[in-house]
Amino acid sequence: MYKRVEAGWFQRLAWSVLAVGSFGLLVWVPFLYVAIRRGRGADWSAFVSFALYEVGFVSLASLPTGKGEATLGLVVLATLGLAVWLLLGPLFDKVTPRDAMAGMGPAPWPGQGAGNPYLR
Repeated sequence: MYKRVEAGWFQRLAWSVLAVGSFGLLVWVPFLYVAIRRGRGADWSAFVSFALYEVGFVSLASLPTGKGEATLGLVVLATLGLAVWLLLGPLFDKVTPRDAMAGMGPAPWPGQGAGNPYLR
């Protein structure tokens, strides 16, 4: 069974600010955090894709200036937009309310069996 990674809005905004504030250099960090905590294959693939993006971005940005600068800028904007959308939306699980069990019926008595007709 997979674990849940719950995050409130403040934590989601903090991860988004980290990704955008570092100009995309640390965009892989929140995805590594989620992949380690939750352990799903989809989370690991998201982390690997953003890590490979980072390696490709750094290697392409270090090339001499040329015609591909506008394309590289559009790729950066699209990737950061996707990362912010994932961080603010579907990446984290919704926070479970504290009174989630409040609507449930009363608990059985300590000596009461669960449906055993001989204990009535």
